[in-house]
This record gives sequence, C-alpha cells and structure tokens, in this order.
Amino acid sequence: MREELLAIVERNSRIDLKELAVILGVEEIDVVNELEAMEREGIICGYHTMIDWEKTSIEKVSALIEVRVTPQRGQGFDNIAERIYKYPEVTSVYLISGGYDLLVTLEGKSLKEISGFVSDKLSTLESVLSTATHFILKKYKDHGTILAKKYEDTREKVTP
Repeated sequence: MREELLAIVERNSRIDLKELAVILGVEEIDVVNELEAMEREGIICGYHTMIDWEKTSIEKVSALIEVRVTPQRGQGFDNIAERIYKYPEVTSVYLISGGYDLLVTLEGKSLKEISGFVSDKLSTLESVLSTATHFILKKYKDHGTILAKKYEDTREKVTP
C-alpha cells in the first residue's frame, strides 16, 4: 500500500482521504495512520503547491546553476551544499554526476537579480571553482504535470 499511496499523494497532495481509501481499497483510518507514520519517518517531507507563474502578474525568473566545487576532506560536498541551500533564493540543491558537482535552482525577480546572486554570493564561496547559469525560459512539464498544453485549432473546418 505504501508505494501506491506515495505515488498518488505525490501527484495530488490535496486528494480527499476518503477517495484515497477507496482507490487503495482500505479504510480511511489506515490511510491517515500510514500518512502520519511516513511523515514521522521523514519519508513524506512536505506538501507543495505547483503554480504556473506565467499565468499570474507576478514577475519571477528561475535558473539552473551548475556548480563545480572542491569537496572538503571528511565532509565531501555536504558543507558547501548546506551553505548554498541556506540562501532564501535557492529552491533546491542536488549532488549530480558529470562535469559539475551540484545543480542549484534559484528564483528571483529578474535576470539581473539571479546574475547578481551567482556572481556576488555563489561564485565567491571558497569551495566554488566555476558555475554555469541556465535561465528557464519556459516550462513544459514540471513534477509530472504538463504546463504547456498543445495548441488545438478549435475553428470549424470549412470544406468545399
């Protein structure tokens, strides 16, 4: 039940508990108890709302920053990752494979604000060797949800 429960709440954390119980074929109290247990165990870490900021009047810019760092003896990448994720502009930090070590996602009000963060705060950290900034221009799919719907021509077809 756990794996199926997690898959469902990951896609829709606002699903009604009664509906969830019916889908899983269990009692509602079993769903409640399992969710509470997974929250206590740290399996479920939080609940989030996905917003398509393009459809609001709020200006927001997102960027992916690849960061190459020097790992610290005995700590690896953990200390530098912690220093980075404590900045409020940072929405996520991942240890990755490949030519860079960390992938950092940022949100800001403008390209200039994000560029300033990278040059003034991120690049000046002693362990940071280099960065590569990629601005997100358009989101097509985020957390399994398609944001950019395919255009469908709704005009009536005219045939001779």
